[in-house]
Amino acid sequence: MQTIGFVGLGRMGRPMASSMCRKGFRLIVNDINEAAMDELEKLQAKSTKDLGELTQASEVVITMLPDQKVVRSVVAGPGGIFDHAKPGTVIMDMSTVDPTTTDELAMEAERRGLRMVDAPVGRLASHADTGESLFMVGGSDEDFELVKPMLEAMGSTIYHCGPVGSGVRTKLVNNFLAVASCQFNAEALSLATGLGLDLEKTLDVLYGTTAVNGQLKIAWPSKVLAGDREPGFTIDLAHKDLSLINAAAHEAKVPMPMGAAAFEAFSQARARGYGSLDFSSMLDAHCELAKLTPPRLKTK
Repeated sequence: MQTIGFVGLGRMGRPMASSMCRKGFRLIVNDINEAAMDELEKLQAKSTKDLGELTQASEVVITMLPDQKVVRSVVAGPGGIFDHAKPGTVIMDMSTVDPTTTDELAMEAERRGLRMVDAPVGRLASHADTGESLFMVGGSDEDFELVKPMLEAMGSTIYHCGPVGSGVRTKLVNNFLAVASCQFNAEALSLATGLGLDLEKTLDVLYGTTAVNGQLKIAWPSKVLAGDREPGFTIDLAHKDLSLINAAAHEAKVPMPMGAAAFEAFSQARARGYGSLDFSSMLDAHCELAKLTPPRLKTK
C-alpha cells in the first residue's frame, strides 16, 4: 500500500485527512498544530514534524494550506517538498492560491521530474466533516486517475477541469459567483426590509423567479436568516478569495466591475468587525449601514 503525505491539518485539512484514514489510506501527516497531528494518530496515521521525512516516505504528497505564501514556502522553499521528493512523486495542492503560484510550482515540478496536480476544494467545512467536499482538479489524465480514489475518500463530487492550473482557475470563477451573490442578496433583502416587506413572502417570490441563487435559497435559510452567524466560510476568507479573483482578472485583462465592488463591500464589513463571521453575515453588515434591523425567518 502506498504512503500518502498530508501537510496542513486546519479546519478543512483535518477532516479530509481523517476521512482518508477511515477509508483505509495510509497517511503520514504534518502540521504546526500538534493537537491536530495527535488526532490523526488516533486514526492510525503517522505524524512527523520533519517535512523531509514525510516527503521521502510518500508517493503522493497532499498540501492543504492557508495561502500562496505558505504553499510556496512548504512546497518550494529551502528544505521543502521539492528538495526531498523522489522522481515521479505527485504533489497535489488543494489550497486556494493565485494561478501564477500554481503555474510556477508546476513548471518547477516538471523540471525536477515531479508531477503536480491542483485540486482546490468547493463547499464548506461542514461538508469536509461529512466527506462531501467538491474538488476541481487540474492535471494530466494519468495523474487525475491516480489521485481520484483519494479525492473520492474525501468528497462526493469530483470534476477534472483540464491540465494543471485549471482547478484553481475554476475555483476562482465559482467563488466569484458564490461570494458576490452574498453582497447582491444582502442589498436585496436590506432593500426589502427598508421597504417594509415581509421576509417570507418576499422569499416566496424570489424563489419562483430567475432572481434566485443558491446562496439565497439553499445556504442563507439555515445561516444568517436563521440567526446563525457561526462561520462555515468567513468574510475574511471570502475577502481573500475576491483579492485573488480580481488579481487573476487583471492579469487576464478581463474587466470585473462587479468583482471590484464586491471586494470593497467585503473590505468595509471587515473594517467594521465582521471578518470572523460567516460570509452570509454580509446581510447584517449591510443592514447596519442602512440602520435597519436584519431580517430573520420566523421560527416554526
